[in-house]
Amino acid sequence: MSEELILGIDGGGSKVLVTLADKSGRIIRSRRGRGVNPMDNPDWQQELEQHLLPFRNEPGLAAVVAALPAYGEVARLSKLQRDAIGRVFPEVKHQILNDVDAAHLGAFAGQPGILILSGTGSMAWARNANGQSARTGGWGDIIGDEGSSHWIGRRALNLVSQSLDKRAPATALARTMLDHLGIDAADPMNGLGDWVSSLSNPRADIAAISSLVDQVAQGGDEGATGLLEQAADELAKHHRAIADHCDPDAPWTYAGGTFSSLILLKALESRIGRPAGFPKLPPIGGPLLVAAKLLDWPLNDGWFGQVAATADGGGTLQGKN
Repeated sequence: MSEELILGIDGGGSKVLVTLADKSGRIIRSRRGRGVNPMDNPDWQQELEQHLLPFRNEPGLAAVVAALPAYGEVARLSKLQRDAIGRVFPEVKHQILNDVDAAHLGAFAGQPGILILSGTGSMAWARNANGQSARTGGWGDIIGDEGSSHWIGRRALNLVSQSLDKRAPATALARTMLDHLGIDAADPMNGLGDWVSSLSNPRADIAAISSLVDQVAQGGDEGATGLLEQAADELAKHHRAIADHCDPDAPWTYAGGTFSSLILLKALESRIGRPAGFPKLPPIGGPLLVAAKLLDWPLNDGWFGQVAATADGGGTLQGKN
């Protein structure tokens, strides 16, 4: 009989990561694809299934847990997500949960605390000592998602347009953005308008601009730095809104690609008044943890350490975009 294996699925607005792990916590194989948020990607089911099907007949696969965006928020979409996982793994024990809930479980190893998420979107998730959860934010880019990569990218485009019009002070972000996008600086309105109107995945592509903002902010540009400071203000509101759900000294941590900006992280730490704890597991660790618990696997520090050590560089990456 094959050794039992688990499959974790970490979905988001910009990417999906599907990871196979053994009982020791060692990641054996992973696939990475584009975003699977049903709120803004009409092709999310095809994208998700494309990366799940190679694991469908995996020998020893005993449990599958999917952490998916918008799950539990919109009933119609949640049903479609359940159906998608059930179609691929009809005979395997499986469970679905919200991607931020899963990220919290991984970051705190199931213990109490507050998680601030800033990726393509933004949200805060808290779990108290009684195991009760609460959330704030996560309303999507049209209604909310303040402090997210998309929010920063959208405001960066606005700042650049105002700077080029001389409605705002000059910013190095304008030249950096035009160069990065291959736009003629002599005709920026035509170039930026064409770029925006041609985007195949607008939410993720605009969110990617946040990395340019951080790059320019590191050079001391006031406009770019101001955008990251504003993002920190918004994310701090998330923390304040949910802090009473936990004990006053509850730890907090973070998840999401926007926090690759140390400027943003330090600004948020300053507003919250204490440094963030380091996540025990990356977001993919959440669904793997839940899958392991579905099988009653014994979990110890060695298991957590193995997942953490192999999640970011171990295993065989396939289908990486």
